[in-house]
Amino acid sequence: MSSVQPAADLHLHSTASDGSDPPAAVVRRAAEHGFAAIALADHDTMDGVPEAAAEAERIGIELIPAVEYSTLDGKREIHLLGYGLDANDPALRAQLHRLRAGRLDRARRMVEKLNELGVTIDWSRVQEIAGDENVGRPHIARAMLEAGYIREIKEAFTEQYIASNGRAYVERVKISPEEAIAQVRAAGGVAVLAHPGRFRGDDTIEDDVIERYVAAGLQGIEVFYSRHSEAMTAHYLRLAERLGLLVTGGSDDHGVNGEPLLGKVRLPLEYVQRLRGAIAEARAARA
Repeated sequence: MSSVQPAADLHLHSTASDGSDPPAAVVRRAAEHGFAAIALADHDTMDGVPEAAAEAERIGIELIPAVEYSTLDGKREIHLLGYGLDANDPALRAQLHRLRAGRLDRARRMVEKLNELGVTIDWSRVQEIAGDENVGRPHIARAMLEAGYIREIKEAFTEQYIASNGRAYVERVKISPEEAIAQVRAAGGVAVLAHPGRFRGDDTIEDDVIERYVAAGLQGIEVFYSRHSEAMTAHYLRLAERLGLLVTGGSDDHGVNGEPLLGKVRLPLEYVQRLRGAIAEARAARA
């Protein structure tokens, strides 16, 4: 008999955004790892939730509908998780569609600018490289490398090409953390700051910044995370207690083709119960 306690992973990705596995396969993998509850939190979309929910019901695992927003605080990228949202909410669907369509249009325009600069890569090839992932600058850089315009990927991220101040750079569709928090709450969800200790490498979100988000309606912090150190986890546990925030956790697993992270975070179900209660309150307030 297994001694592994029932647990949750509340941060998983599928082919609905940049994961390598279809939503149903994500659910099955989680069940094979012994998880009792999971959340599918794809980037700027909830399109994978219906498939994941159906599979979760079939095999007897709890599926919490979720989404991960990619927001900008000035020029700094901040990720926010929304839990328990109504995936059929018309306003939410329109807002998420705008963000995803903006990503695609942005990448296409950067390819056009590169073409004008004499870097003749094909948009269709960039899409092929991206596959099921959201098309972005890394895929453009790989197309440039493949076509022989650069010798290594980092050369694409310079002023000459697609760095943030580069000749072929195009600004992304912007949404602030505060706007994302408002959208999550308006859709009957719970807004949680994702991996505050690991944003773009070693960038750590300062406590005073988190307090600003709390003032805007943030309800929780992803304390337990696959790339948080023990010191970070302890710090964010204390901060969550001080600010009266929910505690969540997840691996940020992107599937079998990426770094294997599923199983590295096993969130005790007591935290899921608290999140479930907050979702119920959010939905009641919305009604």
